[in-house]
Amino acid sequence: MSDSDALPALRARLRERRRALPAATRIAGAEALAARLLALPFLPERGYVAGYWATDGEIGLHAFQLKLPAGLVYCLPVLHGEELRFAPWRAGDGLVTNRFGIPEPDVAPSSALEPEQMALVVMPLVGFDASGHRLGMGGGWYDRSFAMRTASAPPPWLVGVGFETQRTDLPPPRAWDVRPDAICTESSTLLLEPR
Repeated sequence: MSDSDALPALRARLRERRRALPAATRIAGAEALAARLLALPFLPERGYVAGYWATDGEIGLHAFQLKLPAGLVYCLPVLHGEELRFAPWRAGDGLVTNRFGIPEPDVAPSSALEPEQMALVVMPLVGFDASGHRLGMGGGWYDRSFAMRTASAPPPWLVGVGFETQRTDLPPPRAWDVRPDAICTESSTLLLEPR
């Protein structure tokens, strides 16, 4: 079986692993993750910070959102064609369900912020390895949306997040995989070599 054939089975195992975590572990994990994210050396002082709406056992970002410094505006992804856009969102703001069943801000996707307008992007992951490679859901949304990042491009900074139980051996990354600048879990922070 090739690496690409093995990825769906690996994703299924890792998703089941995170879904199996007890509620108390999830809540404590979200709190601990918030502290790690807020301690990142490249946390911006102002600008837009993209998070996500946690589904399917993903580690929650509610504690992080509530503790963001005043100069940062929390945003959620909005599907726009085959890429992501981002819209500011606070608890109580309107939401709609996208075609994948994930809540997103109730705005016209064309009016949402473009990926390069973000200062920091917190991305969910299905798995990650000790080298800092991130395994997502397989749709390529973050890879397409942040393909413009190069060694000479300015941020956004990208941070993959998940539970420590999602750490595993992964096949080598593909040419189009966008590498995060850090990976944070409830118990560790992996800072990667500067791009």
